[in-house]
Amino acid sequence: MKDIDNLTKRATEMKANGMLDGQIADELNISRETIVWLLTRASKKEGVRAPKDLSIDWGNIGESSYRMRCVSDAMVDMVLDNIGTFQDTDVVVGIAVSGIPLASIVANELDARLAIFHPNKQLMGTENADAVGIFSQSFADVKGAKCMIVDDVITTGMTLVETVRQLTSAGAKPTAITVLVDKLGQDTIEGVPVYPLLRILWVV
Repeated sequence: MKDIDNLTKRATEMKANGMLDGQIADELNISRETIVWLLTRASKKEGVRAPKDLSIDWGNIGESSYRMRCVSDAMVDMVLDNIGTFQDTDVVVGIAVSGIPLASIVANELDARLAIFHPNKQLMGTENADAVGIFSQSFADVKGAKCMIVDDVITTGMTLVETVRQLTSAGAKPTAITVLVDKLGQDTIEGVPVYPLLRILWVV
């Protein structure tokens, strides 16, 4: 219960500071449904059932550039085992916010260009199903490129569905998705293979 109380407190503070539910979910590595439940719980409202979810805290990795490099190197090694050679990736796409540092190191290791995708949950003032994310203009163009997508945690998979669709729409070819932790447990997302370092196996 202490961990849930801590998550509730953190979510409430982030909401009070103006963060969107999607941004809070991204920061705490839990689903938006879980954020709604935590915020409802904080306000003592009844009637919202707790979703089945796990919070992933990878702060011990994120606080150390050395650990980030080690983990990113492991991600590169795992993907290359499955997709082949360095030539299979022109651009590494980092998902804002938490996928960016991992993607930067992966791109360096693969001698690839770096692109950044801001999903709709990260866009201020837009938190609806019709909004679509954008690729940062300050980084590599994805048009015509073979792209590897890098993120930290897969929760519902919707961010990656959005990313794959936006890449395809931009004329790119998504070839692989790699993450630290996969809570969804699907081998592919929108037909793109998923390679997690760790996969949560739900036992009922």
